[in-house]
Amino acid sequence: MSPRRKNTPPPGEELTERQKFILALAVREYVDTAQPVASRRLVERYNLGFSAATVRNELAALMRLGYLQQPHTSAGRVPTEKGYRYFVSRLIGNAELPPAVRHTIAHQFYQAQDDIDQWMRLAASVLARQARSAALVTSPHPEQARYKHLELLSLRSRQALFVLVLVGGEIRERVLHLETAVSQERLSAVADKINRLCAGKTADQLAAIPKPEDGLEALVLDVVQDELRATAGSIAEEVYRAGITQVLSEPEFANSPAARRALRVLEERQLLERLLTNVIANAEVGSVQVLVGGGEMEELRDCSVVLARYGAQGLATGVLGVVGPMRMAYSRAIPTVRFVARLLSDLVTETLAE
Repeated sequence: MSPRRKNTPPPGEELTERQKFILALAVREYVDTAQPVASRRLVERYNLGFSAATVRNELAALMRLGYLQQPHTSAGRVPTEKGYRYFVSRLIGNAELPPAVRHTIAHQFYQAQDDIDQWMRLAASVLARQARSAALVTSPHPEQARYKHLELLSLRSRQALFVLVLVGGEIRERVLHLETAVSQERLSAVADKINRLCAGKTADQLAAIPKPEDGLEALVLDVVQDELRATAGSIAEEVYRAGITQVLSEPEFANSPAARRALRVLEERQLLERLLTNVIANAEVGSVQVLVGGGEMEELRDCSVVLARYGAQGLATGVLGVVGPMRMAYSRAIPTVRFVARLLSDLVTETLAE
């Protein structure tokens, strides 16, 4: 008689193929129903070639290993954070959206022609709808902010509106408080000189330029450098969101503090900056990152986040992604984020190349 096969692999050993299969079914079933998964339900729904008792033993083994948990003694099992992580990293593979879905999404984007604002709004809407999660998209942002054009407009005798346009179209504005009254003619002359001096340059390149002797020109040049550095170190000014109401209706988030914490991250600029810059700073364009349990952000500990960087490496890039409960449809969310990132990268690259 051959030795009996153990349900539980030794510490550090890979799950058995049957355990992987049952774990994948349990995750998918829980994602679909939001109800604890029972062995009999899996056998009946998926026409498994083994008994409910066998499935029950494997579910118990997966629970001992920490991939599943049992909310109540009489209930079925639900995935743990460890179970979701294993599902995402080992069991999904490189899933793609169905060809018909990809064609429909691509057609919507190309109908928008060269309207970047419309692309961003459409991307957020598509992500929210396909992934059934809250979506966010940042507008394309220069990796190294480059100067394009400056306007100085007189507001009052000792105030001027500083309007800086960057390569890529981003606009930075601030009010300058001047030591003495300055005419519009003088402001325009200074702006013209700064435009000739700074065209196409980064903050580091401007730092190498000798400081002008004229006090107003020196002030404006310092402000230009400050704005270029601030822009390069932040996410884009514009963040497009969709699906927030939809995700708040999920069972886990109904009247839950977790929902309020997640909502704060999506709405508060400082928290959103922390999420996106920490995760995406060194990511390659097109790469997808999944944070089960929100990564290091305490505010997202009951959530999962799928993010990708899009754009033209070295020129301008943005971030897009979805945020939802840990019971996220990863098999749909991940390929959707990947495909939309690929589409936006193509569109932005074509626009910048013109």
